[in-house]
Amino acid sequence: MALNNSYDARLVQQETAVGAGVQVLLLALIGPAIGMGPAGWLTGLAFAVATWAVLSRALHRSRLRSFGAANRVTLGRAVLVGGVTALVADSFQDSPPVSLLVGLTAVALILDGVDGKVARRTGTSTPLGARFDMEVDAFLILVLSVYVSMAMGPWVLLIGTMRYVFVAAARLWPWLTAPLPPSTARKTVAALQGVLLLLAGADLLPHGVNVGVVALALGLLVWSFGRDVRWLWRTSQVRVGAAATAEVRELVAG
Repeated sequence: MALNNSYDARLVQQETAVGAGVQVLLLALIGPAIGMGPAGWLTGLAFAVATWAVLSRALHRSRLRSFGAANRVTLGRAVLVGGVTALVADSFQDSPPVSLLVGLTAVALILDGVDGKVARRTGTSTPLGARFDMEVDAFLILVLSVYVSMAMGPWVLLIGTMRYVFVAAARLWPWLTAPLPPSTARKTVAALQGVLLLLAGADLLPHGVNVGVVALALGLLVWSFGRDVRWLWRTSQVRVGAAATAEVRELVAG
């Protein structure tokens, strides 16, 4: 039995290595074609190595016996995000083909709705898969906000960093780590961030309209995070009140 578990573990770990290899292959295809500079190459390779290392460690801790079709879709999205990251890094030195950046981003956004459906249909939904999907989404939004901020200013970075600020704040205030109830509005706002940033980054509309599009994305995100934080705060106060009431009852009973 131990031999089988070890074999399964090796197979799962190999999936992450394949993902890193595909990432390098993607860079090898687009790099020479667009004349990618050192910044793009180094950033893309660093993304591949970091994704492989973090995901391998998470898989080892979770002890998954199978990587699963849904995680393969998410890994494919991560490869595309790595390509977008390399292009954005390269844009600090040279202007990458906007059509290529838009194409890679669009496919990554379209596949965002696929991995969840695959997980539900195959009955392979896992906490690791959900976290993997969320981290890929968050990083893509961060990269897109960096790209758009070069034309509109640093305020756009609020979109990409808001989720990471929330995670950091949760270390100081543990009540922020409580699970949130399912919300269609939250999912819709999250999905719109990538679409609106991509629309602005494609630069198909007048600059003023693009600014309005990004401002709308930021406003929706602030509303969504604000609503969730308020719900978490109220829930934490209810728990504190209930705990205090229970303690008083125990003292009276004693």
